[in-house]
Amino acid sequence: MLDRDQIAAASRVLVRHWRGGTKLDALEMHLRPQGRAEGYAVQAALETQSAAKLFGWKIAATSAAGQRHINVAGPLAGRIMSDTVIADGGTASMKGNEMRVGEPEFAFRMGRDLPPRTAPYTVDDVLGAVDSLHPAIEIPDSRFADFASAGEAQLIADNACAHLFVLGEATNANWRAMDLIEERPEITLRGKRYIGHGKNVLGDPRVALAWLANELRGLGITLRAGEVVTTGTCHPPLPIQSGDHLAADFGVLGKVSVGFE
Repeated sequence: MLDRDQIAAASRVLVRHWRGGTKLDALEMHLRPQGRAEGYAVQAALETQSAAKLFGWKIAATSAAGQRHINVAGPLAGRIMSDTVIADGGTASMKGNEMRVGEPEFAFRMGRDLPPRTAPYTVDDVLGAVDSLHPAIEIPDSRFADFASAGEAQLIADNACAHLFVLGEATNANWRAMDLIEERPEITLRGKRYIGHGKNVLGDPRVALAWLANELRGLGITLRAGEVVTTGTCHPPLPIQSGDHLAADFGVLGKVSVGFE
């Protein structure tokens, strides 16, 4: 079991590699988390090492393709820090990025707090606390050279492969009346078009949002008003490279794009 000093030391190792754009094979055994709780403890220490503010949360592996990509059995939660957010239409650096994929996602901005409580939050509970819906693109990466063999505890410690994030404008559409399961965003990359599907996001992006609220509830963490939750890719991760431009058209829900240098 990791003590406070070991948790802090493990977090420092991961942050050092993130800032340097470098990779490691694995955390040393005396720093390696054993299980999800220790993974989240190491992840939480990331906030103490950053001058940036917590912008929101991401969910990794909400699709079967995403789970295969990092070799886990289910979703993982991670933190989005404000210094990792890129403006819509902006440019993302590819320095140190070995995962090299882009992911179109449904993101929600919270309108009120969801504090820890005994009873699980229902989908309706969580949707009632949402302020707005946004199209988004996540650009994940891992500090582990072989992220597919790192295991869920280390990947959670690694901030659930959080790296860079692009948030589109809040939609003006009446998204609450829409069936997000059947939304099919059109993604454009290197002249090719791909079609996403809302059902790829844990069956329903709204269900994924509720999963995140309850994951935080179990950790004793409040999901706060103003924080953004991006719910996981609606299309299998798309390979990207320097010079690419990735655009996602969510129809009436809006558009979002990012270039890569």
